[in-house]
Amino acid sequence: MRYFYALLCLLLIVSCKKSDSKTQEQSPEKQIVVAPVPQLTLKEANHLASLPIGCIEVEYPNKLNQTIGDATDLQTPSALHPAFYGCFDWHSSVHGHWSLVSLLKQFPTLDNAGKIKEKLLNNISKQNILKEVAYFEGKHNTSYERTYGWAWLLKLAEEIHTWDDETARTLELNLQPLTDLIVQKYIEFLPKLMYPIRVGEHANTAFGLSFAYDYATTLKNMELAALIEKRANDFYFKDADCPISWEPGGFDFLSPCLEEAALMKRVLPQVEFKKWMATFLPQLSNKNFTLAVGEVSDRSDGKLVHLDGVNFSRAWSLNKIAESIPEYKHLQNIANQHINNSLPNIVGDSYEGGHWLGSFAIYALNSMPVD
Repeated sequence: MRYFYALLCLLLIVSCKKSDSKTQEQSPEKQIVVAPVPQLTLKEANHLASLPIGCIEVEYPNKLNQTIGDATDLQTPSALHPAFYGCFDWHSSVHGHWSLVSLLKQFPTLDNAGKIKEKLLNNISKQNILKEVAYFEGKHNTSYERTYGWAWLLKLAEEIHTWDDETARTLELNLQPLTDLIVQKYIEFLPKLMYPIRVGEHANTAFGLSFAYDYATTLKNMELAALIEKRANDFYFKDADCPISWEPGGFDFLSPCLEEAALMKRVLPQVEFKKWMATFLPQLSNKNFTLAVGEVSDRSDGKLVHLDGVNFSRAWSLNKIAESIPEYKHLQNIANQHINNSLPNIVGDSYEGGHWLGSFAIYALNSMPVD
């Protein structure tokens, strides 16, 4: 009888294995939806330009993120930050100005181009920038906007530097004292940072290093570039199995995993980067890899609307990862899906999203591969 039961169990096991095998064979391959490729056209550029035009001179509401040393620090935003007082907070004002420079550089025939240049020259004047420098040099402000605002300031400086226009030369000269100060702040701060900050919001270290590295390589600041390469490797080279399935967090506008990967793409030779990615995010090399877009439940909520931002920042990171690496080309389709999901929502949106999301959309669209 024991032999009978043993034989019966064996037959059942074999039968189950065959059934599983048959199920696996019949399981259809995942269908990948090909997303339309978003494009930054002149019409779209005019829509996106309306967002920073509509806020870089809007002083209130305003979030100063200020440490009060004494009563003399209690001044209006425009008195404290005569260059970058609009768009709700300092860093949003900075990347609002970056947006206008980027759009004018790409579309010289942008509507009201002359008036936009006047606004840029009025805000980024020599006198205003010297007042911004004085604020950063204040006793209580040494870490002000570290490193998110620093990163966007250097991105603005890089964009102005690469803009072939007479206006750009004046802006670059006016901005230079603040640019130099922020470069020096990076050089002083990075050796002190013992551990990277891996959040999905402003303080994310990888994001700040990526933008600073772009500036350093474009303007050939080898000291800053070498320091960022060293610190990126110190922080991230041994990382493995990034938990991208945990993303996004409820208020994220950056992807910790993808921002890190996009930084390492910048600083590592391509062969080394591919080896590193095989350990860090091995699933991204799978052509069937998918990534659901971030969903916003209430765009009038300043924190919840961050998820539109995460869609744009994921897109620019995915496009950076895929750049010049055929094995990752399929990631461009995921980037397109993310841009297409959030792009229709930002023009005409509430001020909670409108004061900053346009810059993210422009940077994501700028990251699109050039055929």
